[in-house]
Amino acid sequence: MSAAVCPQPVATATAPLPVLGGDVTVPLVTGGEVTYAALDYAASAPALQRVWDDVAAYAPYYGSVHRGAGYLSQLSTDLFENSRATVAEFLDCRDGDQIVFTRSTTDSLNLLAAALPADCQVFVFETEHHASLLPWRDARVTYLNAPRTPGEAVTTLERALADRDPYGPALVCVTGASNVTGELWPVKELAAAAHAHGARIVLDAAQLAPHHPVSVQELDVDWVAFSGHKLYAPFGSGVLAGRADWLRAAEPYLAGGGASRKVARRTDGGVEVEWHTTAARHEAGSPNVIGVYAIAAACRALTDAGFDELVTREQTLVARVRAGLAEVPEVKVLSLFGDDAPRVGVISFVVEGWNSSHFAAALSAEYGIGVRDGLFCAHPLVRTLLGSDPQDPGECGAPEAEPGERSLNAIRVSFGAGTPDEHVDRFLGAVRELVTDGARWTYRTEDGRCVPDPGSAPTG
Repeated sequence: MSAAVCPQPVATATAPLPVLGGDVTVPLVTGGEVTYAALDYAASAPALQRVWDDVAAYAPYYGSVHRGAGYLSQLSTDLFENSRATVAEFLDCRDGDQIVFTRSTTDSLNLLAAALPADCQVFVFETEHHASLLPWRDARVTYLNAPRTPGEAVTTLERALADRDPYGPALVCVTGASNVTGELWPVKELAAAAHAHGARIVLDAAQLAPHHPVSVQELDVDWVAFSGHKLYAPFGSGVLAGRADWLRAAEPYLAGGGASRKVARRTDGGVEVEWHTTAARHEAGSPNVIGVYAIAAACRALTDAGFDELVTREQTLVARVRAGLAEVPEVKVLSLFGDDAPRVGVISFVVEGWNSSHFAAALSAEYGIGVRDGLFCAHPLVRTLLGSDPQDPGECGAPEAEPGERSLNAIRVSFGAGTPDEHVDRFLGAVRELVTDGARWTYRTEDGRCVPDPGSAPTG
């Protein structure tokens, strides 16, 4: 492989890891510009500078994967398959596990759903993100009520599994870290409960993998899914990693070139297809080699930076944000397992007297801070935490009240390896100022979102 595509050195984790966009400035409605504070990592994290550099170094050597005899094609094929090995090492996979490259966590879990054995029963908590709540349409699904402690989660699952048909296939789907509260779920204990009752388990690590080491062997999960765009790797790629048997036995997720090993005409005029039994079985079409290489680059960068140091620094930021929000009586932080539950850098809250979309819009327009507001594609969980009607379907991310009216949505601040201390401090200062002094601009609802009124003037 050319030296031009070798990984570059990475900064240590005692400081924020360099990310793209760290010096981008944005205009404020009150005048002037400010460096943008990206605090929406749970939606999409900024790309690590090292990932961008690695991809840029490879880009001139880009070629078709698995489809060419030329040098660039061979180099790209090697890089693609080596990326598979890098991801397997990053996840501490077992010998024989398959690493299938997909578009995202959602795509990965839909792939697994399509590979379920006949009459498989799926158990999933209602607290899941829609990516892991909804793909199981063709299975027998048991939705489990929201637990209020990690221990209750394990007990709830054990009781549900004990009541199932012990001879049929079963799958448990659980998140590693909530995309709403950031709380860590007892994955290892849930895996033990699943296996004790003859079920398998898939881990949605979309919010866990960017913040915390994930070991397939230590957690003893059967599959793990995550997305590159949350792991500081853009370009739209994801991973499903785990046991090969169900994937090998299933019909290809997509039918086409790459998934087929041999195709021949039959005497009756049809075609006979022999499908691959490797991960290629579910990777039909030209693969997203740039996206795959970006994921591998991110895996190397996070490993080289030292996950222990990354976790320690992030926990310092988590403690700072939670302490700062606790000083504002009007702010209520949402939690399923309680204040003492371990969590990653994802915190959701509501502010008394504020519509969440209005508050998020003011953070952006007046302070240059990007957060998320809405139901975070986890409608049942957010409505449970807010005490609102869990049957109300709502709309993902859309406000249901005018500025100033009570909100049935929430605000989410999220951060990670690339977050400077200043961004957190600016966010806490902005929260205090907005609660104490109110917004300095007038806002209106447009296309379902709260936006600054361009014809208005400062309110104070």
